[in-house]
Amino acid sequence: EDDFQFILCDGCRKELPNLKLLSCLHTLCLDCLSENKPIGQCPLCRTAIPQASGIPNMDNLLFTNLQARLEIYKKIVGGVDLFCDNCKKAGEFWCSECKEFLCTRCFEAHQRYLKMESHKAMRVIDIRAGSFKDFLKGTGKTSNLSCSDPTHKSQIVSIYCKKCKRALCCICALLDSHHAHFCDIRSETQRRQEELGALSQELKPKRSGFEATYAGLKDEAARLERVQQEMREVIRQRVEQLVGLIRQEEEELLGLVEAGQEQGRRELSRELERVEGVLRRMEAGERLVEKMNLYATEQEVMDMQPFVKDSLEELLQLPVAGDRTQPGDLTECRARLQAL
Repeated sequence: EDDFQFILCDGCRKELPNLKLLSCLHTLCLDCLSENKPIGQCPLCRTAIPQASGIPNMDNLLFTNLQARLEIYKKIVGGVDLFCDNCKKAGEFWCSECKEFLCTRCFEAHQRYLKMESHKAMRVIDIRAGSFKDFLKGTGKTSNLSCSDPTHKSQIVSIYCKKCKRALCCICALLDSHHAHFCDIRSETQRRQEELGALSQELKPKRSGFEATYAGLKDEAARLERVQQEMREVIRQRVEQLVGLIRQEEEELLGLVEAGQEQGRRELSRELERVEGVLRRMEAGERLVEKMNLYATEQEVMDMQPFVKDSLEELLQLPVAGDRTQPGDLTECRARLQAL
């Protein structure tokens, strides 16, 4: 669906696994990162990639997991090889917690034995009748966080320790005296979502400032081009009125104009690239926060929020307009032309 084109790689626009989240909040696949490795910058906004390998450490868990759910949805809609994962009969139900297809008999056993685990199995026929968004509503918010203690993997994590900033199961919270200042994990997840949303809203006026600066820089570049063309035309008209002995003076004046404007063009070009890159980073940040708010699981929010938050806060510290020196006003050129 068009609404889910955002899960593609920002570089090659392909649906690929192992998507990486850059500090500029663009998402690229390993192929695009490998091609860009000698440069060490994001190919979209030219933000430096801090890792020496050129491959960021942060996975875009949201996009990768959405791709996996999309593949399941396509398989269900296509109706090919839908067999029960237990007895290999026709699969008529899908459990998003077990990630298994179930026949009617296995579904009844599943509901009987796992009725206390809040497993929600959906009918395959109902999934086909709905859209991918409907499928996500039934699967996107069901995954549980896992306890960091390997001996407690079977425990449901529902507590967040503000002191050590990680999710805990009840056993960890009760037996480990080092933990303190607990809160409900859902409250912490909601707080993190709201924090990202607030940062995204705070970026909007900042983005308006960058957009205004970008437009001003483009106007300035166009003005410089017009000034250069006008001066070149004046020089040619005046020089053409003179005899051949002053043709050398014509070339010197043209060279002076070019030299006087080259620095201004280079500075404007660098500033345009910087502002364009920041705007792309902001757009990527707003899009990621929006999609996290709509589709991210609690695990994805807990894993990705600190990284995304740091990147958004870094954007907030960027100045709207950089320091620029004004290009020359061609005074020397005009004086020499008048003397000629």
